[in-house]
Amino acid sequence: MKLKQSQNLKTKLSPTLKSWFPILQSSTLELENILNEFIEQNPFVDIQSNIQESLPSPTIPVKQSFKQNINSKKYMSDKIEALSIYEKSLYETLESQIVPPLFPTPISQKIAFIIIDNINNEGYFEGDIDEIAKICSVESNIVENIRIRFSKIDPPGIAAINPIESMIFQLDDFDISGELYDLSFNIINDLKNHKKHIKNPLYEDSMKLISRLKNPPAADYFPKDSQIIPDIFINNIDGGFEVNLNDDYYPNIIIHKIAQDSKENAIKTKLKEARDLIDALNMRKSTIKKIGLMILEYQYDFFTGGNIKPLKLKDIAIELGHNPSTISRAIANKYLECNRGIYPIKSFFTTAITEDTSNTSIKDFILECIKKEDRKNPLSDIKLLELIEIEFKLKMVRRTITKYRKQLNIASSGERKRMYEIEL
Repeated sequence: MKLKQSQNLKTKLSPTLKSWFPILQSSTLELENILNEFIEQNPFVDIQSNIQESLPSPTIPVKQSFKQNINSKKYMSDKIEALSIYEKSLYETLESQIVPPLFPTPISQKIAFIIIDNINNEGYFEGDIDEIAKICSVESNIVENIRIRFSKIDPPGIAAINPIESMIFQLDDFDISGELYDLSFNIINDLKNHKKHIKNPLYEDSMKLISRLKNPPAADYFPKDSQIIPDIFINNIDGGFEVNLNDDYYPNIIIHKIAQDSKENAIKTKLKEARDLIDALNMRKSTIKKIGLMILEYQYDFFTGGNIKPLKLKDIAIELGHNPSTISRAIANKYLECNRGIYPIKSFFTTAITEDTSNTSIKDFILECIKKEDRKNPLSDIKLLELIEIEFKLKMVRRTITKYRKQLNIASSGERKRMYEIEL
């Protein structure tokens, strides 16, 4: 199943995708809008939607004038905009803000983009500061300082390492008095004992303010079920697996006959742009399918009922002859459907604990343990560590388990015990 990418295809792919990165990065739902942006100034090409069935046929009679073509195209664009709601994804929103003055240098922007790659769907940072520092050849405190700058961008609270820090980030976003800020800060850092501040005249205002904070910070960007369209299907067929691209929703690019037959240089230029657009769309399909094949190869055990194994973006990038940043764009906002459900493609790329165990496997195991724990005697981090070392036959330290538990937004054993008592 190993993919062998020819040097010829590799050479052809890179320049085109550099010109059409938005096409590669967009989700299936966003793709049509992105393509329409490219053809806005090209009167000889149209997009035929396979999502908006109510749209009229984009075909324009060849007898119409150049001006009429442009007006008709504007009408089509307005019609599409009226019938479809385009919302930027979390990662698009973040990437658009990695600009000066907050991120003034190329190295600060490079670090910021890597930080974005390590932000989970809930908006929390789950990367390794030291590892990022090593990749970028800088000190760890520089990476940490750049992560803290994310407290100044939208959505508020993004890139925090846990809910407490996220709420502090969000608190900094409010224009409030110093006294209210200090009280809210103290309450957030000791929420379970918030009532000890009840006699403070600002207590009610503080609690109302805290209730407005989002947890998790990326909640507004969670995809609705109706909005998820898988990009890749991995189906179990006759004891094996088959990888298919979900291209039923891909729009068709239609080049007008008058442009194809023309010998005028200006029209030839527009025709080349249209053909480049078609090439870019086909290369998007090809790249995503190849990534699907590589995921099946590397994560075969998962599709047969096992755990997700360690896999880095650079592993796929080396196989396909691209930069890791290109693979990151290719998997952004995209989903894979298999017999185990629908998963963000990004979730198949995990950090290695050992050669055969990923941090995702450990986290899944922690979640299962917490679900089954005795509510009168919840599992401590030390007990979780013992269970993990037995299950995965490896050695870890307690602080790593604590870190994973916090990333999963799971309270400590003492806090969970109090919550269980309240429920009872």
